[in-house]
Amino acid sequence: MPSSQPPSHAATAPNVATAERRIERNRTAQRVWLWTVLVAIFALILVGGATRLTDSGLSITQWNPIHGVIPPLSEAEWQQELELYRQIPEYQLINKGMSLGEFKQIYWWEWAHRLLARGVGILFAVPFVFFLATGRVEKRLRWPLFGLLLLGGLQGVVGWWMVVSGLVDRVDVSQYRLATHLTLACLIFAAIVWVMRGLAPHSDDPAPSDGIRRGAGVISVLVLVQIYLGGLVAGLDAGLASSTWPLMNGAFVPEGLLELSPAWHNFFENQLTVQFVHRIGGYTLFALTFWHMLAAIGRGRGSTHCRRAVMLFGLVTIQAVLGIVVIVEQVPIGWALVHQGWAIVVLGFSVAHWRGFYGAYPTETGIRIGK
Repeated sequence: MPSSQPPSHAATAPNVATAERRIERNRTAQRVWLWTVLVAIFALILVGGATRLTDSGLSITQWNPIHGVIPPLSEAEWQQELELYRQIPEYQLINKGMSLGEFKQIYWWEWAHRLLARGVGILFAVPFVFFLATGRVEKRLRWPLFGLLLLGGLQGVVGWWMVVSGLVDRVDVSQYRLATHLTLACLIFAAIVWVMRGLAPHSDDPAPSDGIRRGAGVISVLVLVQIYLGGLVAGLDAGLASSTWPLMNGAFVPEGLLELSPAWHNFFENQLTVQFVHRIGGYTLFALTFWHMLAAIGRGRGSTHCRRAVMLFGLVTIQAVLGIVVIVEQVPIGWALVHQGWAIVVLGFSVAHWRGFYGAYPTETGIRIGK
């Protein structure tokens, strides 16, 4: 008769090893997928920045998620798009008389931005459905990844909500909505970094202290806040409010910061105030990452956490220099895009650094050894 005894440790161990190898292969594939999505989002954010800096964001006045993939293919279709653009205030008050050739230049930026956004959605959704359908997504990650998919859809809605703000009563989009659109894109980027980092192998170095781990989280949040403030700066063209550094218009705290009423409007609608707050945020982030680096060196010298803290401070320092160049040079498009792109690099690394204190996700083999 067959034995009714439970499987021995020796018999079960190979099954566990096989399951762990399968999980590792799945994790590697999913890291490649998520890394590809991150690169696409990075490109999308840069093209979005170029679209804003070239004042191209209102060139397409309709939202056609499916049909909009196809650009105008004939002279008649181009004329139709130009005629739609002629109906909005931006054309009537700023670009009146724009030629079809000039219109095409701004149209292609916005079209590329929207095409990239659709591409990111497909790049995330199709592999996710495949991994999910074939049982390759670990249980703990199913709902978080599905939530990211929903956030991506919401981002498309927010993008159109932003564009609509500039089609009737304004000659540009609302700075509130632009900053929200940018921040949501960066939040999605950061969340993907968090998940991807959890799927990667980690060192066994213990966290130097709970305070340093919490500090890494505070830094990540502050980077995201700085990006939001940068969105306000871009939306208001506030980078031109003062073109000197370290002083603003001859003073560290310039006059005119609170000239709007009620006072809170200044932090969102006063160009000088918005730039000032963004500068203060930059100084705060620089100081915090410097302290974080020193604390990591003092308590965890030689550890991977310490090395990441040093690298993070270096990245923030570069970003601070780029911000100064953008201000002093009066926001040239090239430097402004480098500044924006480097902000995404800082965000991604800060989140990866924070996630590094928690280690990789435990493996789920589904196999028990012994009783």
